[in-house]
Amino acid sequence: MTVFLLANHLLNFIAPAALLALLLALLSRLFSGFFKLNSSLVKTWWVQVAINFVVGVGVLVAGLVQLGRDGKMLTYVVLVLAVAASQWWQLGGWKR
Repeated sequence: MTVFLLANHLLNFIAPAALLALLLALLSRLFSGFFKLNSSLVKTWWVQVAINFVVGVGVLVAGLVQLGRDGKMLTYVVLVLAVAASQWWQLGGWKR
């Protein structure tokens, strides 16, 4: 496997976590401003993206190790739930 193919596989492996982290953080900023809920624990959007991305990649790696291959739907379901829980915690949803 060449370096290009390895990089391609790794980028495709982490792409769902990156997209979900970015969309969730940006959309939560949009809707928190709409509903006037600006009491998040993490103030900058890029820190939220980074935390959500790390949580997402951790779930994807755990799914790969546990299930033996990537791309299983169970892993993606857990990815969405884990990143949503991370975003909820960062926004201080547990304090309301």
